[in-house]
Amino acid sequence: MARAARAKKGSPFLSTEQAGFYLGLSPRKMQAMRTAGTGPRFRRHSRYIRYHIDDLDAWSEGSGVRGP
Repeated sequence: MARAARAKKGSPFLSTEQAGFYLGLSPRKMQAMRTAGTGPRFRRHSRYIRYHIDDLDAWSEGSGVRGP
């Protein structure tokens, strides 16, 4: 939870850098996934890309590997 609090900084919308930190991924990896259409849902606010923390959580939950 401390990691989420540090990344969130009072807003539910995170920059690419903050979202990557929250997920444990580099900003470059976040950009690559966004381009490929495989990453979390994002929003464009003017010229800025923002990720909602709920979308990051949903993507993370859905990308897990299930055991046998």
